[in-house]
Amino acid sequence: MSATATAQPTSRSRPYRLARRAGRSLAYCATLTPVALFTLVKAPTGGRDAAVERWRALRTGLLAAPPAGAPGRRPGTLAVLGHALLSLLLGLVALLPLGVEVLMVLRGVLYGLVDPGPYDHSWGGPSRGGAWLAHFLVGLPLAAGGLAALIGIAAVHQRLTRRLDGERSPAWLLPTTLLIAAAGAVLFVAWTHQI
Repeated sequence: MSATATAQPTSRSRPYRLARRAGRSLAYCATLTPVALFTLVKAPTGGRDAAVERWRALRTGLLAAPPAGAPGRRPGTLAVLGHALLSLLLGLVALLPLGVEVLMVLRGVLYGLVDPGPYDHSWGGPSRGGAWLAHFLVGLPLAAGGLAALIGIAAVHQRLTRRLDGERSPAWLLPTTLLIAAAGAVLFVAWTHQI
């Protein structure tokens, strides 16, 4: 009985931790673009230190990441601006999975309320309940993929932010960031051609 009692909280805690990480990553990624734009405006005019503190606070507050190893380090203005540009690229890419999550809520969870019908040619139609269920079930894997993308983007950006504290970044970090930005641009262009 004690083995079951100890195993059960672990099985509950893993989905809880994953859901919490996904929620934190969603909130973190939603802030990337505005904070990057603010940094690009403020850093050249003397707001460099405040911008660095803002990035550190986001990393530790929203992602619950451990505090920096060398918080007293003061990166230069060019380093902060470079970080803001990379952050802006990741923030713009993050808008794609954030949009998927919004669409899942509107076209999956709330489908029957958003689309008044008729449902004769809808997936799962002709009934409202069938169409609603079909759209919800199709949206689940898309929402899971969007959350996975947000977790990945947040993890990459967290590594980038550590560079402001003087930590060495792995050799793959900058190429991966640029690859994510390029893939996001290709996906966005392909999507706009489908509209």
